[in-house]
Amino acid sequence: MSNFAFNNPAFQQQDPRNVATYPGGPQAAQGAQTASFQHAGMDAAVNAQLEGMYAAPPAGAIETDRMTVEDTVWKTAGLFGILLVTAAIGWVWTLGGLSVNPYQGVSMLPWIIGALGSFVLAMVVSFTSRKKVRPVLIFAYAAFEGLFVGGISAFFEMLWPGIVIQATLATVSVVAVTLALFANGKIRASAKATKIFMIAMVGYLVFSLLNLVLMWTGVLPQGQAFGLYSAEIMGIPLGLIIGILVVLMAAYSLVLDFDQVQQGVRNGAPRVYGWLGAFGIMVTVVWLYVEILRIIAILRGND
Repeated sequence: MSNFAFNNPAFQQQDPRNVATYPGGPQAAQGAQTASFQHAGMDAAVNAQLEGMYAAPPAGAIETDRMTVEDTVWKTAGLFGILLVTAAIGWVWTLGGLSVNPYQGVSMLPWIIGALGSFVLAMVVSFTSRKKVRPVLIFAYAAFEGLFVGGISAFFEMLWPGIVIQATLATVSVVAVTLALFANGKIRASAKATKIFMIAMVGYLVFSLLNLVLMWTGVLPQGQAFGLYSAEIMGIPLGLIIGILVVLMAAYSLVLDFDQVQQGVRNGAPRVYGWLGAFGIMVTVVWLYVEILRIIAILRGND
């Protein structure tokens, strides 16, 4: 499992011999019947029936209470609508007190509040969704994430004018290309690639945590705005090298997200799980945007 948002049985490949464990799963009502059939030595008949169910068209295509790809797309658009509204608030809030000196009057509260709020809500959504999906928590997450995105974007824009539109266009391009390749079957998730991805993710998280601690404790020189990312290898900023690798990781994470949304549809997950799929996609896209923002800042900082 890659994106923690999809750490739910509804998005995992189900063994047709087992009963789905997520609330409202299509197999839940048949658990006792399946068990009794197996006890009577009718495993083959039951398996054939269940396999036929999984081979049938997605339940969302004929039942309005089941998850569909189209519905998940609309839910994703709705969450990004909330994010954009609060991002505008975060932007104005960050630069609202700007004075003649560009570093005076800049508020970091939107950035801090948004980051903490979205992190806490992301954890709550991920851990509680195994029992019940609560869209209101996902809406709140999108709102706090918007404050964070708006705040950090305004700060970067103040330092490097035009950087936000550059990062936005680059993010949209990566998402569009990844989606197009996935839809055409050109790229697919694989067990080997996912294993490499997970190892790389752990390494990246350890590096990021180490960098943060060194910056907070003052171990790194004050001139290194990005900490270890500002170091150079053969004249190339380390942050640029890592940034490119992280963008590739985020793109593959999107592939996993799309794949798991499709798996949720195949599993016949309840319609409300579309919000969880939209939440997972938003987590990845925001991560991608922030990494691209940092790459461009490193490049422009060396101009």
